[in-house]
Amino acid sequence: MSKLLAFLAALPIATLRPGIAVAEESGFYGLLRMRDLTPFGFLRLDMRPAHAVSIEQGTWATEFELGYQNTWALSAPVEHYLSSIESEGRHALGPADIQAIRDLPGENYLVDSEVATLDAIIHYKFSDAWAGYLIVSGVSYQGGFLDSAIEGFHRSLGFNTFGRPALQKNRVNIFYDLKSAQLVSLGSPTDGGLLDPTIGARYTRFHMSRPWALTVEAAAKVPLDGARTLLSTGHADYGLQASLQRRGVRHAFYINAEAIYYGGAEFPVPQDSQVIPTLIVGYEYRWTEHTNLNVQAYAGSSVYSHDETDLEELTSTKYQYSLGIRHRIGPGVITFGITENVQNINNTPDIGFQLGYAYVPHPRGFH
Repeated sequence: MSKLLAFLAALPIATLRPGIAVAEESGFYGLLRMRDLTPFGFLRLDMRPAHAVSIEQGTWATEFELGYQNTWALSAPVEHYLSSIESEGRHALGPADIQAIRDLPGENYLVDSEVATLDAIIHYKFSDAWAGYLIVSGVSYQGGFLDSAIEGFHRSLGFNTFGRPALQKNRVNIFYDLKSAQLVSLGSPTDGGLLDPTIGARYTRFHMSRPWALTVEAAAKVPLDGARTLLSTGHADYGLQASLQRRGVRHAFYINAEAIYYGGAEFPVPQDSQVIPTLIVGYEYRWTEHTNLNVQAYAGSSVYSHDETDLEELTSTKYQYSLGIRHRIGPGVITFGITENVQNINNTPDIGFQLGYAYVPHPRGFH
């Protein structure tokens, strides 16, 4: 991932030149608009994958995306400790547990939480080639309600419970004992609030032969009120993104690449500024005239480096799969998606959900 060249991408709400644009009549929506809700670097700029829908010049479109994720991530020694005390029954993580974890060898961490986000996005098409957008987001940190369902799912399939049954359900527990930082938070440091807004622009007038299309985008996350605990790093981030799309009659394929200049952070772990690449590949199937199915895979570099920790769980690339369904009703498109972590399971959420609604009153390409 460190060599990934990601230089521009777009939400194709603007269109390519008529006659060059691919399959505007195809009825595809593009990749699922699911952002990465990983608590490790969650506050950095994360550009949404590109749309495959166009609107008329001089018109608006809006989106609302509700995201929800459950995270149980921990180092191997912490997992072994919690598994060893499961027989004692559930209990709230307390001072004795914290001291026992501190006494474990090496670096250790535990993140047990659920996060809900709400994004409101407005798009405007300035010209045949250019469009812009504004994203305003809010977040809520909580113990949540998914712990029982996840534990039951693991047990029913004979999976490891990773020490979950040792702790009280639906609580927030954050513990870091790394070479660069130590933090204990038994309960969320904040209930939530508004995140930094994101502004962006996209360009779509590229000379591509059918059925190919390319869209590009640049965006910035703007800190308006300085650093705020679990709400803002206090630093500006900048991103470039590119989306290559191939759309046929019933099948569409997408490659979405981005590179983010991350300004760094001080909490919960100090991090230096860096460039973070991300790659998403996806497939969309036009099931009916108004309903489409999506599957996509996400790979992104971690915000952690060996300057902060030597734990491979935190420095490894993040991998996630997403499945989703979209249905169009008049000028609106409803989306439901689900995301699951894979491979490196201790640096990403266990599971995440998204419910979205896009209002596109002046679309191009849908009948």
